[in-house]
Amino acid sequence: MSHDLYLAAKAAMAKAHAPYSKFPVGAALRTEDGRVFSGANIEVASFPEGWCAETTALGHYVMGGGGRIAEIAVVAERMARCTPCGGCRQRLAEFCGPETKLYLCDETGVVETVTMADMLPYGFRGEILK
Repeated sequence: MSHDLYLAAKAAMAKAHAPYSKFPVGAALRTEDGRVFSGANIEVASFPEGWCAETTALGHYVMGGGGRIAEIAVVAERMARCTPCGGCRQRLAEFCGPETKLYLCDETGVVETVTMADMLPYGFRGEILK
């Protein structure tokens, strides 16, 4: 199932708006009930005030009703094993568990699978604020 998530991330990357960095990124996430939401990075002239591919995918996911995230794929045109930035790691952690699979991709597909716990072992958890 990871390959179809990679393909969704790659299709999103093709829609990236990256005129300044020339570094298109795509991300796709799948909820536990099977819905897929994708996004691309979108840059603006007031760099770095644009948003990351993961943030765009999360926006679609929230507007689509949310749910628990089971898997995430990230791909960049010019970087193998592109990982979410620190801010996106925290954003993603708000909607998934430490066991959520994160697929790091290159132009051919998934090259490494890690978990959110691997990427953000000491992230803030929303439940501490309740």
